Amino acid sequence: MLVRMSHDPRTRDYVARRTQEGLKTKDIFRCLKRFVAREVYHHLTSAFSGAPGPSPTA
Repeated sequence: MLVRMSHDPRTRDYVARRTQEGLKTKDIFRCLKRFVAREVYHHLTSAFSGAPGPSPTA
């Protein structure tokens, strides 16, 4: 999370916006963890929701 807060432009914009709204760093960090969890869940479910791939042959 800390790397994302310092390097990802979307996250930096989000942190700046939430700081202006008056949230503390701890609260922003909590919101970011939730966002990342939703993002990872979406990627995992979309990756495994397709048809099964070819079976490995021995």
